[in-house]
Amino acid sequence: MLDSARPLVDEHAALERQLADPAVVGDPDVLRRVNKRYAELTPVVLAYQQWETARDDLQAAGELAAEDDAFAEEIPALREAVTAAEDRLRRLLIPRDPDDDRGVILEVKAGEGGEESALFAGDLIRMYLRHAEQRGWRTQILDSTESDLGGYKDVRVAIAPKGTPEPGQAPWARLKYEGGVHRVQRVPVTESQGRIHTSAAGVWVMPEVEEVGEVELDMNDLKIDVYRSSGPGGQSVNTTDSAVRITHLPTGVVVSCQNEKSQLQNKESALRVLRARLHQMAMDEAAAEAADARRSQVRTVDRSERIRTYNFPENRISDHRTGYKAHRLDAVLNGDLDAIIDSAVEADEAARLAALGDDA
Repeated sequence: MLDSARPLVDEHAALERQLADPAVVGDPDVLRRVNKRYAELTPVVLAYQQWETARDDLQAAGELAAEDDAFAEEIPALREAVTAAEDRLRRLLIPRDPDDDRGVILEVKAGEGGEESALFAGDLIRMYLRHAEQRGWRTQILDSTESDLGGYKDVRVAIAPKGTPEPGQAPWARLKYEGGVHRVQRVPVTESQGRIHTSAAGVWVMPEVEEVGEVELDMNDLKIDVYRSSGPGGQSVNTTDSAVRITHLPTGVVVSCQNEKSQLQNKESALRVLRARLHQMAMDEAAAEAADARRSQVRTVDRSERIRTYNFPENRISDHRTGYKAHRLDAVLNGDLDAIIDSAVEADEAARLAALGDDA
């Protein structure tokens, strides 16, 4: 497997030469594509060079150990260095998710639990917005339906990186593991007896695609309806038919948006979500036989399909896929998600490494 890095090292050198080519520098589209690939390969090249150096040092120490005991004493540490370098390079050679440098459209939907579930959905979307702020990502709420007590029946937010993110650090690379059902255990504000209740909210994460070229939308395949926006309790929030519902006839996918006062803006937001959903469907179909992270994302809000539990009385967060547990729920809800997401990334990498070993 490690030998497969050699062609990537050669490709990296070729890209470096292209970056010095005036023809490439003068074409913004080509330059962007070359720069992106160069950045993707740089960590692999550095890890490969570190592995070669560590391997050469170990070999040299082994040859000199017969003549000098000092070199023999270095061998255990050099072996550890080679093992560490091999592990790092092996992880970097795991096939990348082609969507890992994208932004996302993240949806949170209240499930079982009525108003308490809607309040929890509000907690979740605020958690993701705070996390995005901490990471320097840009956010935009595309659409939402509020509940009577100030929670959300459903809400969609676009999260995008600023500039060119480091490999593995874009919103999709990190947040794709959040898809599934999230369960909460706490005393609801509507509970007069102080009893702990359990409710759930669903999270669906999709990579956002570009408007042109990646997902072709034939306007003849779209049924577009307009209607009057409504707020909590069914009250009208404006007096014009600005809300938009788009049905993609070939697949039956329906998307609606009503947050903006402009019908055009709501239509553009709905089209963004529709493109993301169609892209997600295509990727799911293509990866139907693979152990892909997307397959763990549930489309229905069922408590039995939970991926994580938020226990307020014990200030405990538990991820049921990775075994991560910590008594720091308050920090997590304030956006500090890195440790729990890292546990999912590590579990995913371990599974992919195991799969590569099985295929070898």
